[in-house]
Amino acid sequence: MDIYTVGGAVRDSLLGLAVKDRDYVVVGATPKQMLALGFRPVGKDFPVFLHPETHEEYALARTERKTAPGYQGFAFHADPDVTLEQDLARRDLTINAIARAADGSLIDPFGGRADLRARLFRHVSDAFAEDPVRILRLARFAARFTNFSVAPQTQALMQAMVRAGEVDALVPERVWQELARGLMEAKPSRMFQVLHDCGALAHILPAFDAAWVCPESAEMPAPIALNASNAEIAAVVDRAADAALPLPVRFACLGLGKCGGVALATELCERLRVPNECRDLALMSAREQDAVAAISTASAEAVVALLMRCDAFRKPQRFGDMLEALQCARQDGPASASAAGAWPPGVFLAGALRAAQTVKAGEVAALYAQAPERIPEAIHAARVGAIAQFREVFA
Repeated sequence: MDIYTVGGAVRDSLLGLAVKDRDYVVVGATPKQMLALGFRPVGKDFPVFLHPETHEEYALARTERKTAPGYQGFAFHADPDVTLEQDLARRDLTINAIARAADGSLIDPFGGRADLRARLFRHVSDAFAEDPVRILRLARFAARFTNFSVAPQTQALMQAMVRAGEVDALVPERVWQELARGLMEAKPSRMFQVLHDCGALAHILPAFDAAWVCPESAEMPAPIALNASNAEIAAVVDRAADAALPLPVRFACLGLGKCGGVALATELCERLRVPNECRDLALMSAREQDAVAAISTASAEAVVALLMRCDAFRKPQRFGDMLEALQCARQDGPASASAAGAWPPGVFLAGALRAAQTVKAGEVAALYAQAPERIPEAIHAARVGAIAQFREVFA
């Protein structure tokens, strides 16, 4: 039995990056032997075990064979006779197909170290084409490793996979899983650019693919000052990454801009079946960007109406997240990771919400104990008054 460290742990260590998770492949062992050593089985489709003390994953060396279209039709074969090179051959990219032995020596049968030096994403073999999830993974890696490029032969292979319909087999939940991870990387725009370049984005998110390269048009109003270049959505989401903003804010940024809007945000949410937190913020941000842009000339009544539409009194954090997203949609981007920064609409609305929150609903209600039907109107009026007073100070 021989144990090797494989995958991302080896890749990241060679790049001088911090290693977060370690995966191991075990050559020459059987499930019975692993159980006898105290390992706990967790794999459903193939033998994967958790170490009894570290709880790290140890997988038996295996090969795989495609048995049906899509990304779920695979048959796996794990056997003591499977070699390390056979196991590495099934991996997606050469930079992920390097193993480290217990003595520290490297096993690199597919030139992964050379591709690391060349900053190149290159597939190990044509078996890459059997799993469309690998396109998503490569795109996600592009968002993380911002100075890597896609090898021409790998680009051609991904385009062929798209033409063959492999990408159409991807289910929304799997696509969202990869896109969400990519959105949290250093430069999320690179993920979407890779998907667009190989044609996958047009299949996964057709309306978003069109918006990704939408030309400037006088018919597309820009209520918030935005970049004038094509693919300005890229700049918006990358600003959110630069400010280390959370996933819901980064996702909301995808529906903003001159090529965005409520229709695009809705398509993103529905096609990806995103979690409620991401959906609600994205739709609200797209819906309210015009109102927020014009807030400097809005009446106190209109400000309260905006706060109510956004449910800001019950969910002030989400309201702040919306301001973060809309600030990222400005040409100069966020001044900091704070919701308002130096952006006047954000500063004003954050202060207006605080002013309106000083109104104690219970105290107002007590004044109208004999006429309870007037309580909502009285609370509303008190909030309008508080914001009007704040506007005088703010100006």
